[in-house]
Amino acid sequence: MPSDFHYDEMVRLLGCFDFEEVKKGKTSGSRVKFVNGEGVSVYMHKPHPSGIMKRYQLKQVKEILGL
Repeated sequence: MPSDFHYDEMVRLLGCFDFEEVKKGKTSGSRVKFVNGEGVSVYMHKPHPSGIMKRYQLKQVKEILGL
């Protein structure tokens, strides 16, 4: 697992698997949701201030994507 994987890289990676970010409105804060065409969802918090993903987030996404 990389220790410097950035949130923007995660957005691009999920896009390669046909996931799109669902806008949850002004009150969602840093919480984001990504959904693909099959209805599979990925929920996460945007890491801040650095934008570097936490290790547990990478593991969760890896499991969801079956990698």
